Amino acid sequence: MSYDALRHFADSWGLVFMGATYIVLVGWHFGPRGRRHSRDAATMIFRDTETEADNG
Repeated sequence: MSYDALRHFADSWGLVFMGATYIVLVGWHFGPRGRRHSRDAATMIFRDTETEADNG
């Protein structure tokens, strides 16, 4: 495969693949499971302080 053929493929189908991957990954967070995982990740740093406050 020559450089020109590889460049043409990357400019056309590579761009389509990267755009579709981006849309899927961003859209993942708006689904019910993704929203829950995102919320859990965002509040993860507060878990230890909540349990220490409840115990102390």
